[in-house]
Amino acid sequence: MFWYYNHQLIGVMAVSKPFNLTDLRIMVVDDQPDTQKMIKNMLLELGVTQVYTAPDGSKALEFMDSVPDLVDVIMCDWNMPRVTGIEVLRQIRTVYPDLPFLMVTARGDVDSVVVAKEAGVDGYVRKPFSMDELKGKLTKVMTRHQEKALKKAASS
Repeated sequence: MFWYYNHQLIGVMAVSKPFNLTDLRIMVVDDQPDTQKMIKNMLLELGVTQVYTAPDGSKALEFMDSVPDLVDVIMCDWNMPRVTGIEVLRQIRTVYPDLPFLMVTARGDVDSVVVAKEAGVDGYVRKPFSMDELKGKLTKVMTRHQEKALKKAASS
């Protein structure tokens, strides 16, 4: 079990089982209402019960400023007006360096993947995707997040 305060690891207990999707609180950021709704419905079908949505990057950042402890994972579209997904990622990393961030985009070119990795993205989901792909990406990101937290705690 991990203890966090403002997304900073402050303590660790032995983890006897992997994370459970039903425990996750996920924010979906997408300017396309149909895509946002589709992703939210997929997450609900996977058992995630707390899904927050934001229609653009600006609203997502406002939400994180007002209630940062309500989100365990951000799933964010890259191409949005006003504040792009990559800019959301960069701003989130300055305040919450350990918060899992999954970029959701139609971009699949190598340059975009490199830019996202350099900005600190934890995972990359290419549209269109299936529920199984989404579950696999979330599982991979959260497993890696747990492993990093354990290593960080062990070295402290």
